[in-house]
Amino acid sequence: MKALLDTCVIYPTVMREMLLGAARMGAFSPLWSERIIAEWVRAAQKLGPAGAAQAEGEAALLQAAWPEAVVSYPPSLEARLWLPDPADTHVLAAAIAGSADVIVTLNAKDFPRNILAEEGVSRVDPDAFLHGIWSAQPEAIAEVGARVLAEAQRLSCDDWQMRALLKKARLPRMAKALG
Repeated sequence: MKALLDTCVIYPTVMREMLLGAARMGAFSPLWSERIIAEWVRAAQKLGPAGAAQAEGEAALLQAAWPEAVVSYPPSLEARLWLPDPADTHVLAAAIAGSADVIVTLNAKDFPRNILAEEGVSRVDPDAFLHGIWSAQPEAIAEVGARVLAEAQRLSCDDWQMRALLKKARLPRMAKALG
């Protein structure tokens, strides 16, 4: 399965690491566009110069790890599309160009299911997406969660617990499943 990751699920670190951990184990093939990555870096600039530098470094690592994930498309594809928020048409264009099965996003209202269906794409929020993978491969996702938790504890020097970390990351079903 191919899943296009929207900026809003790449920018939060824990959410991104859970999704990419699932991709690393072969649960799906991630897709994104250069514009989606650029939006992530711009959003990280709000954290200051260090946040922007960190996002640029992480984006470079992401692109090196998955060079086949970067989708490009002709401007004419984006121009023919309509979504409630015109600023999101590039996400749908990338999904179509990459032959994505699904767009993983937190932004349900701007990606109406009927419009996506016309293009052969669906949408899912990251919590439901990960929960579905966990249902099929619980041990593998538990391992991904354990790695993400260990890294969060190392980086923050806090004694995070799985349930609290995933709830804070807007992954409540995963928090219940793994917590």
